[in-house]
Amino acid sequence: MLYITSVNGKDFSVEILDDHHVKVDDQIFEVDFMSIANQPVFSLIISGKSFEAYVYPGEDDYQVLLQGRSYSVKVEDEREKRLQKAGGSTVSQSSEYHLKSPMPGMVVSLPVAEGQPVTKGQVLVILESMKMQNELKSPRDGTLARVRVKPGDNVEQRQPLLSVV
Repeated sequence: MLYITSVNGKDFSVEILDDHHVKVDDQIFEVDFMSIANQPVFSLIISGKSFEAYVYPGEDDYQVLLQGRSYSVKVEDEREKRLQKAGGSTVSQSSEYHLKSPMPGMVVSLPVAEGQPVTKGQVLVILESMKMQNELKSPRDGTLARVRVKPGDNVEQRQPLLSVV
């Protein structure tokens, strides 16, 4: 099965060849991917190099923490991706977008203020989780309409943090 995987907006073609081989674009990798004790923690070995990944499901994507960096990952089969492209973008440019916490953690800072214009990719919230700071970014241009948290607040996974209109 062929998948189109978007990582922070960049698309990759991913084909699962068998239980231990994956083709990403034109490169084949030997992989071992295993959940650790039914937690959102995964052991990932790629061509002999070991990684630990934290994977949190969102509404229509995953938030992945790998080597101290946060990635927004969306996985679609090739046919689904073609249908979506024909139908348009998934993040509406006209309705309110609610940024939700991809994981439990603590709000470290909010580098933007309510009412401030924001651009796609701009950092809206810095969230600390598992001793790592993660930048949560705007998926589109707009205005920061409503801030529901402040620095120092502890938040739960999927808790609304702010809105962009």
